[in-house]
Amino acid sequence: MDRVKSSMQQVPNAIPKVIRRTGANSLELEKENFERGQAVSINKAINTQEVAVKEKHARTCILGTHHEKGAHTFWAAVNRLPLSSNAVLCWKFCHVFHKLLRDGHPSVIKDSMRNKADLTDMSRMWGHLSEGYGKLCSIYLKLLITKMEFHIKNPRFPGNLQMSNRQLDEAGENDVNNFFQLTVEMLDYLECQLNLFLGVFSSLDMSRSVSVTAAGQCRLAPLIQVILDSSHLYDYTVKLLFKLHSCLPADTLQGHRDRFQEQFKKLKSLFYRSSNLQFFKRLIQIPQLPENPPNFLRASALSEHISPVVVIPAESSSPESEHVVETDDLVDMDVPVMPAPLETKFDDLFGTTAAVDPFNFSQNGMRKDDKDRLIDQLTREIQALKEELESFRLESGRLCQALRGRVSELEAELAEQSHLRLQAAGESEFLKAELDDLRRVREDTEKEQRSLTEIEKKAQANEQRYTKLKEKYSELVQSHADLLRKNAEVTRQMTVARAAQDEVDEVRREMQEKVKAAQDVAEKQEKEQLEQLQDLQRELLSSRTELDSLKTTVDSTQQASSEVLGTELVALESEKAELVQSLSKVEAELAVQGEELEKVQSSLATERESGVKTAETLQNQLNEKESREQALESQLVAARWSGLQGALEEAERIITDSLAQINDPAHISCTSSADYLASRCQASLVCMDRLHSAREAFLADNTGVSELVRVVTQCGHLVGDTIVQGSATSHMVPVEQADALSESVKLCGAEALDLLGLMKQRDSLTAADSSRLKAALEAILATAEKLRPRGLELQQGELGDMVEQEMSATSAAVESAAARIEEMLNKSRASDTGIHMEVNERILASCTELMQAIKQLVVSSKNLQRDIVESGRGAASMKEFYAKNSRWTEGLISASKAVGWGATVMVDAADLVVQGKGKFEELMVCSHEIAASTAQLVAASKVKADKDSANLQRLQQASRGVTQATAAVVASTKSGKSQIEEKDTMDFSSMTLTQIKRQEMDAQVLVLELETRLQKERERLGELRKKHYELAGVAEGWGDGEEVTG
Repeated sequence: MDRVKSSMQQVPNAIPKVIRRTGANSLELEKENFERGQAVSINKAINTQEVAVKEKHARTCILGTHHEKGAHTFWAAVNRLPLSSNAVLCWKFCHVFHKLLRDGHPSVIKDSMRNKADLTDMSRMWGHLSEGYGKLCSIYLKLLITKMEFHIKNPRFPGNLQMSNRQLDEAGENDVNNFFQLTVEMLDYLECQLNLFLGVFSSLDMSRSVSVTAAGQCRLAPLIQVILDSSHLYDYTVKLLFKLHSCLPADTLQGHRDRFQEQFKKLKSLFYRSSNLQFFKRLIQIPQLPENPPNFLRASALSEHISPVVVIPAESSSPESEHVVETDDLVDMDVPVMPAPLETKFDDLFGTTAAVDPFNFSQNGMRKDDKDRLIDQLTREIQALKEELESFRLESGRLCQALRGRVSELEAELAEQSHLRLQAAGESEFLKAELDDLRRVREDTEKEQRSLTEIEKKAQANEQRYTKLKEKYSELVQSHADLLRKNAEVTRQMTVARAAQDEVDEVRREMQEKVKAAQDVAEKQEKEQLEQLQDLQRELLSSRTELDSLKTTVDSTQQASSEVLGTELVALESEKAELVQSLSKVEAELAVQGEELEKVQSSLATERESGVKTAETLQNQLNEKESREQALESQLVAARWSGLQGALEEAERIITDSLAQINDPAHISCTSSADYLASRCQASLVCMDRLHSAREAFLADNTGVSELVRVVTQCGHLVGDTIVQGSATSHMVPVEQADALSESVKLCGAEALDLLGLMKQRDSLTAADSSRLKAALEAILATAEKLRPRGLELQQGELGDMVEQEMSATSAAVESAAARIEEMLNKSRASDTGIHMEVNERILASCTELMQAIKQLVVSSKNLQRDIVESGRGAASMKEFYAKNSRWTEGLISASKAVGWGATVMVDAADLVVQGKGKFEELMVCSHEIAASTAQLVAASKVKADKDSANLQRLQQASRGVTQATAAVVASTKSGKSQIEEKDTMDFSSMTLTQIKRQEMDAQVLVLELETRLQKERERLGELRKKHYELAGVAEGWGDGEEVTG
């Protein structure tokens, strides 16, 4: 009785449910439940929340299209959504619709073509927006329209674009015209895919982890479908282009090749950027394209082509279970469901079931009989079995598709491994040949080095010989002068000697005369004596008497005269002997002096001859040196002119590249500000004045070519930058002004090319006039001045408060860093010993000094900014002054952030170094980064300061203190690193010649690898710095001022 009572209590609750279903058969009820479930899933998948579409809702929509074999229910639900009023809603609709076109029933494409006009209007409407989801919706709708048109024109291609090579050949019907047209359509299709790719990436701030945020995943999720489509389109395009090159001339397909190579570069870059995002790593395996595009001119390159395979990991949940979970919401929860045992007992008591309503009568008032009830039951079971069979078929199809993808992936991996093996073998051969070449080059280099060393030694020896000859020549000149002086002295002495000889001759003549006179006197006396004797003899004869008497007298007289004459004769002889002796002495002295004079004259003649020969040799060497100098001068002039030609050609390439860049469709999305354009124009005009002065100086003196080369290169960069920035600025202004600015920019580029062309010729260099280029730049500057924003109202309170907040945050970060360093120093003293404690104390002490210097710099910067604001604001408030000078304010904010961040990172690096887990290089890099950040803060602080300001002097002094402290940190870090690191001694004593040769080759290979890696890391560092500059500009809003005014 209790069971009957409980059954009776449940009947009244079940009656309203049966009454509501009165008049509806099972098919209509099933259709109603299906439409209601589809509507719920569509509304959950397409909503205004900026999150990615859930896969289970999209899968329910896809199963619904297979269930009804079309997309009528989907479009009936979508047409009620306000797609034209909400960009996020339209974006998620495009995502779901793309999934339906790929994985839905084939009739979805035909059913959707009825709404093509509405989609086109919606794309045009969203295209009027230049940022956010509006621009992305416009691009996505164009892609979906292109996809529908492609599949309508080519019905052989399924929605997911998966085809075999045989099916691809059948699609072209073996007609080269069909293949040609199909290739064009695929390139157009792939172009739309790349545009969406670029649009999504350009709308994201890639410096942050956007792939882990809900908003970033909402934008990135549709790219999975784009990656799947683009991988197939790339594969089919490559195969079709190889087929066309086998049938048509290469010149006919030049446009196809150029367009494909451009798309290949973009697709490769986008695949690489996507594979690095965390969002895609867990959802899809993105293939990597080869390093270079296929060479269609070589037919055998087709065998090297590897089809890219996109792999999606297997999903854990099935669509049927999720469908059941979602459709449970359609059950009327107000009506309790009767348990099966109670329903059976109720049937036993009252002769009916819950499926047969006791109050549901036919038109004649009679119940359904058992036959009708059995028919309905069997119909429901058949329908349930059909649904289950359909679900099994879909699941088996999905599994088959996954298995096919896995098979394709394995085949691709096998082909890639084979290709890599062949490539490795080729690289091995190439490396062997390159090694042989390097050996030969090294031997040649060593020979050249030895020859160069010998030449240098010879040149040095010649230089030394020349120096010695020069010194010898100087000595010869000096000795020649001394000899001339000696010759003059000898001549004077010879003159004196001749005079003395003349005097001696005169004395000799006088002595001879005296001797002759004495002889004459003696002869006269003798004659007289003889005469007297004869007289005496006569007298004797006459008188012997007188003779005897006079004999004594005569004898005495004769004896006396003889004595007198003897005495005089002896005196004369002695005087003669003395004169002869003095004459012999004089003659001996004259002979000696004559010999010395002859020796001096002979040595003087010899030295004169050697001096003449040496002078001739030196003159020949001087002539050779002058000829070499003239040759070197001509080579130097040629090198100067070639350097100038290279600079002019580089400037032409830069300007040509800028002109080509403004015609690139991808450049349309680039924008710039009129302020920045004006600054570029002014810099270009200043550089033009420098170019004119450098050209005049070069024409006056061709040795000043270095300044002209620098100015030409700088002018090329500045004019090219002005062209690009002018084109980017034209994208932000009205159409008429944009056209005028674009014409001015193109005219500027043409004038620049004409000027550079004139300067490349020697004859026309004097006639090169830069006035027309200056006029074009002045026209662009005037246009930029007109386009500058007038009366821009900034959020004064927020900007002013932000400056104070950032400066305070920087001070707090520096103080916190100093406290952490002090804490680390105390821990190091407590835990470390020996050299580690010494190194850690030295590093942490230098870091503490750096933090104190930074703190002093921040305080000085605050004081200087206060002076700047007080002197420049006038009657305005401080916040109004910051708002008026918004760019300067943004520079202060950016510099303050950089200083605070650098201090925090440096403390973290020092902590790791002290713990033994970090690298000394990280600490040195952090020190350099802090120095750069403080330099930025100093530059931003003193840009508006008075030169005579005392706070400016203190700021500069604090900046020098930071530089010295940074150098101290780097020095202490290097010193600590050299103390801690162990140096391995190199012992080669136990090695053989072969082992040493092997080690030498390994060392050379390692050196080459490290040099290559160093070069790549330097290039990577350059690209990172460029990207950091771009992202810093976006983050600081360098180009947002004009967008706000527009």
